[in-house]
Amino acid sequence: MGNEKFDVKNPATGEVIETLRNNSEEEINEKIERSHKAFQTYKKKPAHDRSALLYKWHELILENQKEIALIMTRESGKPLKESMGEVKYATDYILWFAEEAKRTYGRTIPEHVENKRLVVTRAPVGVVASITPWNFPAAMMTRKAAPALAAGCTFICKPAQDTPLTTMKLVDLAHEAGFDKDVIQYVNGSGKELGQIFTKHPLISKITYTGSTPVGKQLMEQSSSTLKKITLELGGHAPLIVHEDADIDKAVKGTITSKFRNAGQTCVCANRIYVHESVKEAFEKALKTEVSKLKVGNGQDESTDIGPVINADGFEKIQSHIEDATSKGARLVTGGTSYKDGGYYVTPTVLADVTDDMKIMVEETFGPVAPIQTYKEIDEVIEKANDTPFGLAAYFFTENYRIGIQLYENLDYGVIGWNDGGPSAAHIPFGGMKESGFGREGGSEGIEPYLETKVVSILI
Repeated sequence: MGNEKFDVKNPATGEVIETLRNNSEEEINEKIERSHKAFQTYKKKPAHDRSALLYKWHELILENQKEIALIMTRESGKPLKESMGEVKYATDYILWFAEEAKRTYGRTIPEHVENKRLVVTRAPVGVVASITPWNFPAAMMTRKAAPALAAGCTFICKPAQDTPLTTMKLVDLAHEAGFDKDVIQYVNGSGKELGQIFTKHPLISKITYTGSTPVGKQLMEQSSSTLKKITLELGGHAPLIVHEDADIDKAVKGTITSKFRNAGQTCVCANRIYVHESVKEAFEKALKTEVSKLKVGNGQDESTDIGPVINADGFEKIQSHIEDATSKGARLVTGGTSYKDGGYYVTPTVLADVTDDMKIMVEETFGPVAPIQTYKEIDEVIEKANDTPFGLAAYFFTENYRIGIQLYENLDYGVIGWNDGGPSAAHIPFGGMKESGFGREGGSEGIEPYLETKVVSILI
């Protein structure tokens, strides 16, 4: 691993925004060692002081919201209004964990013999290394950094090479807020090489990763030799169910929120839409009307709803899913066109009459394509929804509380939206089941992976 240069490009135009240099292995090891040294001091900082630093970081990010959003849009392609929303969402995690820093409570345990006292305390795990994805470069970073820093850990982030500039700006603002430069750092390099360094290094205590399931499994395997703690938020293949008693307008709005945000490039996007046969025509018609209104274009245009997809590989995968489905009998309701205009663009697409043998029903598309399949019975759709190795997010729309409870209790997913296409917030635990990973980010649960439990038995 050397000092190779790499270009950060604007997906909307293909232009090079900035040329950066990968850190050498020597530099990375030096950063880890400095982080470990800083941990010896930072872990002793009172919780209220750590909280105050997080509050200041939160304030500085909001003061620079427009600048950060523009950086994000230029390097990721997402619409500027979505980038503005993501910056706010990212700061919500910092604000939440600024408070959670003061709530890492211990407890006393009733003694089992007269002359003993038993006390449980919480301690930070140590140096945390994170690997974050390109699709949410601000939120995925703060969702990991904020609880780590709140707990008393030091933190090193490796951003995706498609979108490193947002993370770099956030780390600079953390330093401006008063965090020591060795307490929170970033490194640039290939994910494969840095993953090996992080997982093998004896001074790294914890790995936290958001990305694909195959890479997550590899990191888990590599971490086994040193028994590192690990949190994995991996791939998804989310079902979205529209039951016969659903409010159609509500279901369409929720579908668009879930499916077409960030051009469909999110791990919680609705990938399989199951509509009860009795409301198929009404839902399909209403969805077509609303999807047809979405404007495709450069994310820096404030009227853009759907920006470019991140790169040629993503573009080709989306095209292949559409072509495979239509060749096997899927009906194109709207969209279906794709083009290159400096960047790679796909018009928001709705497919009907989709069958289980189509790629789009078994693979995560990561693009603005909504495939619709019908069902008759509730047990049938639950079985179909669960027929996947993934279990990150699921959605359903029904006005019947009995059906809703049945769906919630029987869908094997960590995050579920009931009449809600956006069930995520800083105070809500987020994470998956099955091969979508383990551990939770956000909520009161989000700080737990960064803490050790210690007990002292005192003989008096």
